[in-house]
Amino acid sequence: MTTLVSLFPENRRFDLTALGRLCIDMNAKEINRPMEQTMTFTKYVGGSPANIAIGMSRLGRRVAFIGKLADDQMGRFIRSYLRDNGIDDSAVSTDRTGAVTGLAFTEIKSPTDCSILMYRDNVADLKLSPTEVDELLISDSRVLLISGTALAATPSREAVFVALEYAHAHGTPVAFDIDYRPYTWRSPEETAVYGHLVAEKSDILIGTREEFDSLERFERDSDRSDRYTAAKWFERGAKLVVIKHGKEGSIAYTKDGLEHRAPSYPANVIKTFGAGDAYASSFIHGLMSGWDVARSMSFGGAAASMVISSHSCSDAMPTAAAVEDYIRRCERGEITAG
Repeated sequence: MTTLVSLFPENRRFDLTALGRLCIDMNAKEINRPMEQTMTFTKYVGGSPANIAIGMSRLGRRVAFIGKLADDQMGRFIRSYLRDNGIDDSAVSTDRTGAVTGLAFTEIKSPTDCSILMYRDNVADLKLSPTEVDELLISDSRVLLISGTALAATPSREAVFVALEYAHAHGTPVAFDIDYRPYTWRSPEETAVYGHLVAEKSDILIGTREEFDSLERFERDSDRSDRYTAAKWFERGAKLVVIKHGKEGSIAYTKDGLEHRAPSYPANVIKTFGAGDAYASSFIHGLMSGWDVARSMSFGGAAASMVISSHSCSDAMPTAAAVEDYIRRCERGEITAG
């Protein structure tokens, strides 16, 4: 049985501090039709690190956030939502330069055909500066979560590297959610360079097969197998590598050479996005609880199935009791793939 609870320092004020994107999701209410024909949307707090932070808080964890919000109605909505979900926002600053809140309009043509239309020009979350990164907060957290989208532009990119230095100085482990969004980057080469640099400074790496491939653009004749990928990052200091394969489940590799697998749970799928965020929050919660890697993966998989069965992402992040009940219902055959 492989556990990683010793990776997380004890006696710290926060279980997790997340850094990165805070935005608005506008999810289509009229599902099973293209965006061109969609007239109404529902507003939710969005952004991968925001969803993970909300997920951790719903699971009873103490959570804080480092980020930047626009000085507008949407920014105030996000701040209020964080506070309502028990997330410490003392390190979330407000932009005064006229930056706006990022928007993500989601198209739900079918349970398997979903897309996102992103508006990311002059957004406040990418204006986070290195001087706004709270060192004390990072030193008082059991893990720092970095999301790859925060690397897409200056000065947020530099803020990430300052946060990594603070984490290293205070013995705070780093979880890197690759979160590759091609439309936020100027080139695949830029993605590979900065993503690679952060991955080398991280303890836990989480991403899809395609996201890990995005970090390996400059490798010649590299083996793109999951085991090869994990071995490569272990050589660079990683403690755990998790590679997600959608409905086929996920694979986690630990430095002891073991491979851990967990199948996905059935779901009445409404949309495909949000699963990775639910998985990450629930998986990290499991590791912190002292569960072995396989059980933590199973818990994360169940949470992911619950979120893709819901219209929202942030609002659908489940409690621990809800996830456990979902697993029991699946085991009894009460929930089948829709």
